[in-house]
Amino acid sequence: MIYEDIKEFAANVPAMQALIGLDLGEKTIGVAVTDSFLSVATPLETVRRRKFGLDAARLGEIIAARRIGGLILGLPFNMDGSEGARCQSTRAFARNFDRLHPALPISYWDERLSTVAAERALLEADTSRKRRAEVIDHVAAGFILQGVLDRLRVLRAAQEV
Repeated sequence: MIYEDIKEFAANVPAMQALIGLDLGEKTIGVAVTDSFLSVATPLETVRRRKFGLDAARLGEIIAARRIGGLILGLPFNMDGSEGARCQSTRAFARNFDRLHPALPISYWDERLSTVAAERALLEADTSRKRRAEVIDHVAAGFILQGVLDRLRVLRAAQEV
């Protein structure tokens, strides 16, 4: 099921299951995962896009192998906050993926500037240009997913008060 509200998404993620975060591009999909305690996001891999069925099959393998309880898709808003063609494409991907995995909660996270943040982090780590090109997408997915984890931590803290 697709949840627009991150609170509803969080309420439907099974306890002690990890999340997977995706940074969808035209040619690649950056993939990051969390631990089962939802404390840290780790960049995992970059999937070369082919056809939806092949891409979804690879993601399904990761979801099964890592006991994933929820999916976060980076939503590429325009800088003014409006939704353009890339947002529509991401939402279409989510609808299609939801048909294959209807029990998996899916939500979105604003991914504006995630690639810029990933690029800066890789530059600070003195990563070569070639290596940056290889890992930028899944590092960006890690930034997207860590943003969600940080928000979930705030929501949990607010519930405890």
